[in-house]
Amino acid sequence: MTDLLDTAGVTEQRSLITQLVNTSLGLGTDQTERLNLKISAAALQEMRAAFQVFAPFAGTPKVTIFGSARTALADPQAQQAGQVAAALAELGWMTVTGAGPGIMEAAARGAGAEKSLGVSIRLPFEEAPNEIHANTQQHVAMKYFFTRKLMLVKESRGFVCLPGGFGTLDEAFELLTLQQTGKMVPVPIVFLDAPSGTFWRGLAEFARNELERGGLITPGDLDRVLITDSVADAVDEVIGFWSNYDSLRWIGEHLFLRIRTAPTPEELAALNRDFAHLLVDGSIELCDAHPLEVKEQDVPELPRLRLHFNQYRIGELHQLIRALNQLGG
Repeated sequence: MTDLLDTAGVTEQRSLITQLVNTSLGLGTDQTERLNLKISAAALQEMRAAFQVFAPFAGTPKVTIFGSARTALADPQAQQAGQVAAALAELGWMTVTGAGPGIMEAAARGAGAEKSLGVSIRLPFEEAPNEIHANTQQHVAMKYFFTRKLMLVKESRGFVCLPGGFGTLDEAFELLTLQQTGKMVPVPIVFLDAPSGTFWRGLAEFARNELERGGLITPGDLDRVLITDSVADAVDEVIGFWSNYDSLRWIGEHLFLRIRTAPTPEELAALNRDFAHLLVDGSIELCDAHPLEVKEQDVPELPRLRLHFNQYRIGELHQLIRALNQLGG
């Protein structure tokens, strides 16, 4: 294996590359049937292609905008998508979409070609990407929905969902599930209705009346989502989520929340009073970077809070982050 990596010129992350090669060989020794091999090979190939498209923009904040492919560009909902993307582009953000028509095209137009990334799906009736993403290096086409959804979610620091059909609802519920289960770092999520619209408000009413009352979701699960018909409020929600909060990291049993402005002693006492129910034990403490963070140069210059967070309350982490964003306010 060492000779193989040397011959291929692999100099970094060799242990992980070795795992990938060994897994591929394992598929062979398992006598995996051809269809499953084709699925595995295609998924890995298109993930590699997507990683290459996104890599040049790793340091640029991104928002993913979801919505119907059937919405006309002249529709107020499409105009809202374009306005959100344009406003965020002016603030240095890129927009990620599914590269299709409708809401997706409107968002891409609003962001502009240079600040737009597209991840399309190859369908029998919707083959080509919209004209913003056609013949550009900032677009990748996927065969599988699961790899496409990975790339629509993985790189983004905010999400805006406009009304849509089954595909849009699938994407919206995927976000809610990832946030509810802690399989995704906390991010701002906006459900943007048409002016005076009821699409997302109606969905929230259904969730509260049927899911929450039936004990199928936890009360407050929807509190992490902003439902609005205001473009300005949508933009403020995405930007404001990162106004003081920077990032998080788990080290052992402790959660470290990296922030730009440290709380005063009075503010720290208030955080401990208001969020004690999120802790396994101990208190929320202001601390320096952990030695591992220093070693890896993982934003060691920022102040941070250390807490023994109860992972069963992961869905409520949004509330703590919003409180951190109010520090000094």
